[in-house]
Amino acid sequence: MSEQWSPFSYIVTNLARFVRPNEITFSGVNSTMPMLACLLAKKAYDWDFIYINVAGGVDPRPSHMPLSSSAPALAEHTASIFANEDFYDLCCRGRMDLTFLGAAQIDGEGCANNSCIGNWHQPKVRLPGGGGGAVMLPTARRACTWRTEHSPRTFVEKLDFRTSWGGFHGVVTPIAVFIKRDGRLALESWHPESSLGEVRERTGFQFDSTGAAPTPLPSQQERDALAALDPEKIFERDANVRLR
Repeated sequence: MSEQWSPFSYIVTNLARFVRPNEITFSGVNSTMPMLACLLAKKAYDWDFIYINVAGGVDPRPSHMPLSSSAPALAEHTASIFANEDFYDLCCRGRMDLTFLGAAQIDGEGCANNSCIGNWHQPKVRLPGGGGGAVMLPTARRACTWRTEHSPRTFVEKLDFRTSWGGFHGVVTPIAVFIKRDGRLALESWHPESSLGEVRERTGFQFDSTGAAPTPLPSQQERDALAALDPEKIFERDANVRLR
């Protein structure tokens, strides 16, 4: 394992790199890694942005780092309190620049399945459903997701069920970073301990890799920010992310 990139730090830091200056960014429920990514970006980068979370906080300063991404601590010292309808309203008015949303399956167009694995009428697994993602994925200016497992069963040629239309702008896994290009997910970079061949082998759809290269190492500011957020590596142990 790289001394600079653990699988966990790779996901969190590369999610943070999707955040842009002066934009409005949202992280949702069951989204601990995006929550950490947004707070990392606040600490590591020398520019600011507006961070809204599903707990209702706007640029909060939590007294402690909760394991849940919807904990009340994420609304402490907040500029205001947002309700669910406020998140959706921002998206539908074209004001939400970036939203982090989860996905069980992802196809080559970046569309998501959060509904079921297998046939809808006789599923192998019934998933929790789209929730707000059905509104936010097609209406936010950009949406990003993450997977702690990179395999052909999560990155599929055809979704078992298309829960959300619109497609993700970016996807981060323990071994790769994808971005949307010409209507499909394209490889931007891969973990330095991985390879282009491994990413292709572990991805169930075809993708363009033009210009892709090993992911740049984390900066000292990024490493320091993540260490400050997770000094005892509680989040890292809880996530239990592996390269393979």
